[in-house]
Amino acid sequence: MSMPFDFKNKNVLVVGGTSGINRGIAETFAKAGACVAVVSRAQEKVNDTIQSLKACGAAGARGFAADVREAEAIKNGVAEIAAAWGKLDVVVSGAAGNFPALAMGMSPNGFRSVIEIDLLGTFHVMQAVYPHLQKPGASIINISAPQAEVPMAGQSHVCAAKAGVDMITRTLCLEWGAEGVRINSIIPGPIDNTEGMKRLAPNEAIRAAVKKSVPLQRMGSTDDIANACLFLASDFASYITGAVIPVDGGWAQGGAALVGAGLADMLKAMPK
Repeated sequence: MSMPFDFKNKNVLVVGGTSGINRGIAETFAKAGACVAVVSRAQEKVNDTIQSLKACGAAGARGFAADVREAEAIKNGVAEIAAAWGKLDVVVSGAAGNFPALAMGMSPNGFRSVIEIDLLGTFHVMQAVYPHLQKPGASIINISAPQAEVPMAGQSHVCAAKAGVDMITRTLCLEWGAEGVRINSIIPGPIDNTEGMKRLAPNEAIRAAVKKSVPLQRMGSTDDIANACLFLASDFASYITGAVIPVDGGWAQGGAALVGAGLADMLKAMPK
């Protein structure tokens, strides 16, 4: 299949890019001709993804292992990538953590962990990439979640973290816009064959309920999110910044809240 977008001679960094939605994004940019680098906590996953990216056409694929909660590690790794390649044209920040738990059944450390990965991690990535962005012309895409806008029982930690991520997006749109840097958020809906959906829809009954709750009557694919990223990073989106864009088949229009209520019922029914 031919690619409608051409990212030849463009440098793309995908944080969290070794699994799920983020790996799909990295591979799609590679197929579109970009030089792609990935960041993940596990060096083994980084190595495996680099080989996959090379198979997709990104001969110079790179990557490094780091935890987004560690600002210096992210800063140093990004600096090495930029030293090898030059300026970064596209950054996708998608590292995330999640587990279902009602507020009174969640430890302070569990809540803190998700805040630190999703929210503080996004801030660390933004600070690390800023000196190396192509100005003007760079595009940053933060991967958010429906919980940023739709309250879901059992997801208080993610709701708080992802709402913060979207406000970082909107704030940096103001701070970096004059330099020609665009920054947007994508809110994926229920994406099939991802770790997040396995946790939030652990059985066929819940999976069926999720599909039924989506107006388009299907779960999304990693390609759906990757294609949205290609558009936002392209010149076709040159006047789009500060946007928080659902790519969810209409799920946020009501279905997400229904599934969130079902998740709460499931958690309440679990043995203490």
